[in-house]
Amino acid sequence: MLRVHNTLSGKLEEFQPLQPGKVGMYVCGVTVYDRSHIGHARALVCFDVICRYLEFVGYDVKFVRNLTDVDDKIIKRAVERGVPAHQVSEENIAAFNEDMRVLGCKRPDLEPKATEHIDDMIGLIEELIEKELAYESSGDVYFAVDKLPDYGKLSHRRLEDMMAGARVEVDERKRHPMDFAMWKASKPDEPAWDSPWGKGRPGWHIECSAMSSKYLGQPFDIHGGGNDLVFPHHENEIAQSEGAKGAEFARYWLHNGMVNLGTEKMSKSAGNMMTIAACAEEYGGEALRYLVVGTHYRGPLDFSVDRLQEQKKGLDRIYENLARADEALAGRSAQAADEVRDQVVAAFREGMDEDFNTSKALAALHDGLRAMNRHIDAEEWPQATACRQAVAQIAGVLGVGAQSPADYIDAQKQQTISAGDLTADQIEALITERLEARKSKNFARADEIRDDLKAQGIILEDGPGGTTWKAT
Repeated sequence: MLRVHNTLSGKLEEFQPLQPGKVGMYVCGVTVYDRSHIGHARALVCFDVICRYLEFVGYDVKFVRNLTDVDDKIIKRAVERGVPAHQVSEENIAAFNEDMRVLGCKRPDLEPKATEHIDDMIGLIEELIEKELAYESSGDVYFAVDKLPDYGKLSHRRLEDMMAGARVEVDERKRHPMDFAMWKASKPDEPAWDSPWGKGRPGWHIECSAMSSKYLGQPFDIHGGGNDLVFPHHENEIAQSEGAKGAEFARYWLHNGMVNLGTEKMSKSAGNMMTIAACAEEYGGEALRYLVVGTHYRGPLDFSVDRLQEQKKGLDRIYENLARADEALAGRSAQAADEVRDQVVAAFREGMDEDFNTSKALAALHDGLRAMNRHIDAEEWPQATACRQAVAQIAGVLGVGAQSPADYIDAQKQQTISAGDLTADQIEALITERLEARKSKNFARADEIRDDLKAQGIILEDGPGGTTWKAT
């Protein structure tokens, strides 16, 4: 039984979708004004794994994630660069797609852009005005928060407490200081669209209300995002959507924790962000993904370069174990021991059914690898085959260890060769020279070759089949 922590109730709840066998899931995407960073990677990987697991247990998932391609930050960046705002958006959407690829995240079923749904937003705003939950002021349109009695139910705040704890600037255009903009009157040289209130552009919150309900209906099953979005973004989405339709907006609200750098929260304002691209170039996108899935999605993720380096080494060991198994099982037609496979997969499902606990799921993967190696050592081929199959199933959900082991190891070798001074042929020649030195009992030369190669990121491994090498 899958149980999820619902931010709305603050409790673990049994997951029961509206339609048996089907799940509608909406996750807030990125604002495409710059390259995506590790904080984005956390949310992208977490909800990719959640989607994969729901599919793994048999649900037909419709996954929608938006792209915010009109926003103050995009306009500011366009002005700084002296280019149209749409150029900034398009360039960063292309970069975002590349970041998704290196992280191993599947594309959502739908990825709507804000600029392609202006009419939907205008229609939703008109509904709210008609119900006297919104009002126009000098070309802007605001949501009237004090007209909604349960405003604050997601963040578990009262409007009075929000006012007392916030420094709210006086704005004569608003009837209440906490009212938020759904439509903004255009300024010179800004992107603008026609509306009943004059030329302007949408506020941030309205796009998600409009697009989620358009593609998933209302209510839908899961709404997700980072916990920094609980207030005001998701709170305001609920206000708009439930105010307009008079019906529940989303049933389960899932929020991933933030990324910390030491004792400090990682953020652009603190100037301590690392982009996904920079991470992937140095350590590979899968190592970053491995780091993310090692922590429960709701908890804080402590990031450091040292931790990422350790994850890269751990990932290498996973693929080395898988490569060993593939070599040992090659050509064997042993029937898998179903009970062994089912036992490993059951441990994985037990972890994931506990609010998508990927740290426990990852432990099940490592247990499966250890069992696989034991069975290989004992030449118990049906059991080894079953463990290899179970690990492949788990890896397919977590997105860790799911590549071809041979391809992964070859890529690591090629990266080492490209970064160093030796070609593959030169490395093999040195391995041959070392073998000859050992045969002639010239152990000093053999050790020298081994140490020189190690200094260049090349580790030699001696085995029954001869000497092989791998990248550190």
